[in-house]
Amino acid sequence: MSVNHPPELLNPSIAQLNAQPLNSASWELDKIVQELRNARNDWRAQRGRSREPGLRELPSRDALQQIIRELCGALFPMRLGPQELREETEDYYVGHTLDAALNELLRQVQLELIYFARQQNAQDDEAVLKIQANQIVRLFAAALPELRRTLDVDIQAAYQGDPAARSVDEVLLCYPGVLAIIHHRLAHTLYQLGVPLLARIVAELAHSLTGIDIHPGAEIGRGFFIDHGTGVVIGETAVIGERVRIYQAVTLGAKTFPTDDNGNLQKGLPRHPIVEDEVVIYAGATVLGRITIGKGSVIGGNVWLTRSVPPGSSITQASSRQQAPQEADV
Repeated sequence: MSVNHPPELLNPSIAQLNAQPLNSASWELDKIVQELRNARNDWRAQRGRSREPGLRELPSRDALQQIIRELCGALFPMRLGPQELREETEDYYVGHTLDAALNELLRQVQLELIYFARQQNAQDDEAVLKIQANQIVRLFAAALPELRRTLDVDIQAAYQGDPAARSVDEVLLCYPGVLAIIHHRLAHTLYQLGVPLLARIVAELAHSLTGIDIHPGAEIGRGFFIDHGTGVVIGETAVIGERVRIYQAVTLGAKTFPTDDNGNLQKGLPRHPIVEDEVVIYAGATVLGRITIGKGSVIGGNVWLTRSVPPGSSITQASSRQQAPQEADV
């Protein structure tokens, strides 16, 4: 049933808007604030968190976004750094930017370690956790030069894999798949160093920007290229070899979710595909379970695959069978 609203309600004039009293009491804010406090207290009581530490204890998504922006500038200063940067001041910019990014990252790592220690009722001294955080950031910083070299291989793979690409600079500046793999390489490093919450935030920043969802736990070899990218999903325990190319809407997911005796999901078990070197997976393919896609195989568009295939296989939607010589599943 349609409702006919008076025209003045649908299209109020500026004069009518200006005539409205700017009085917060009209929103019944006191009541809403009280009800929101009650909702928070109920949630905390249900989870045994009736006494919060007093300060915000979780890492900040906004802070991580700024850190990643600065790290991208430090990794690729003349292309992702500030517009006014000149080559003669490149090293100074990189040093200054890294110092700011790593110091803020240290604060975020400390927040995560302290948060999880409290969640687990650990008795770790905060001073010890801060020393641990310092070591994590030192190892992260030391990994950046090799990470840059790996990203160069990824960018070159994107340039060589797309006939529409005119330069490696265009690929770095424009391609969502490249932006996603930069975020992933940074997130995966954090994940390996024991700060999975920070890693997940970084991964979800890329997901929001590109539509590409790569869990930071996924292991991805050099020369990886996601073309177009929208809708790609790569799960936590996926293992991807070198020089692999995938297209939009590909899923490397889990087939089943084992549970314990109480029906709770068992976390951390290997449940995603292993994709060996030089595999190509075309748009819309769904590859599920802890199966192996053999080296050099081609998985066609929109294929649904839940079994291993040997090296050199060609799997199409029409046949959904191996077109390579028949071999036992690997």
